[in-house]
Amino acid sequence: MPHRVRSVLSAVLIGLACLLAPLGALSAWATYAIGDTGRYEATMAPLATDRNVRDAIAAGIADGIMHEVHVGPPLRGPVHSFVRDAARSFTRTPAFAAAWEAANRAAHDAVMQALRDGNDRAGNGRGAGGGGGDVTIDLAPVTEQVKRQLADNHMPLAGRIPVEHTATTVLHARDAGRLRKGFQVLEVAGFWLPVAAAVLASTGILVAVCRRRAVLATGLGTSLGAALLGAAVAIGRRLTLADLPAGVSRSAVGAVYDALTETLRQVSWLLLGLGLAVALGALLTGRIARARQASAALAPAAAEQPTQVRA
Repeated sequence: MPHRVRSVLSAVLIGLACLLAPLGALSAWATYAIGDTGRYEATMAPLATDRNVRDAIAAGIADGIMHEVHVGPPLRGPVHSFVRDAARSFTRTPAFAAAWEAANRAAHDAVMQALRDGNDRAGNGRGAGGGGGDVTIDLAPVTEQVKRQLADNHMPLAGRIPVEHTATTVLHARDAGRLRKGFQVLEVAGFWLPVAAAVLASTGILVAVCRRRAVLATGLGTSLGAALLGAAVAIGRRLTLADLPAGVSRSAVGAVYDALTETLRQVSWLLLGLGLAVALGALLTGRIARARQASAALAPAAAEQPTQVRA
């Protein structure tokens, strides 16, 4: 094969490999970190102790209870403060951790069932349900726990708090239909894209005229792709927080976003460091090889010089 053809083919293969590397990391993250129920629960469980998340949930529970309990203006402020303190106290109990885990499991199962099976109703008998095609969960058990907490604190109105099975939408039907195909593609690509990237990079290096330069290009391209992936995660966080409706805690959503994307950020840093290490290794070995070649070229010339004899 002519050298020019080999160089072009190598460049194309390495370019594709560097492009597929961050996409493969993204698809693997969606499949194995978000799509897997066990890993998702392990990721979300520590958030039960996050202060921002607990404060946001306590505020939401208190607002929901006050919406159902009708109190006059003179007492509404103190009662709301009392209810919110009770809800915040509840978020520090093991019962809240269990409720948080159950709610996340129900929401994850409902969303995954809608995305994988095309069943938007997701009624699985574990707090998930739906109507009108929306994916919903029932948070009545959490309200019941807060009601018990208020009763233990001797709040007079605690026994009158209604505990209704209200469906809370976690994924609208219009969004489920739009996301389903993309998620299914990511699940298939979660295994094959990283494999394809490795095969293309190896093939590109093998067919290259100068393999050391090919390794250097692969390392730099991988680092660039990893940097773009990290930038995409950061931009996604900013856009997510910017699009939040009024009344939603930005700190709590930011904590959830950071927890969900932690693995993706770690992978991007790993790819960045690996790519730079490979590129640096290629540069150093190239310099060492050129230094050895120069030394080898000077040695015969020095041997051929006539020996000067002093008179």
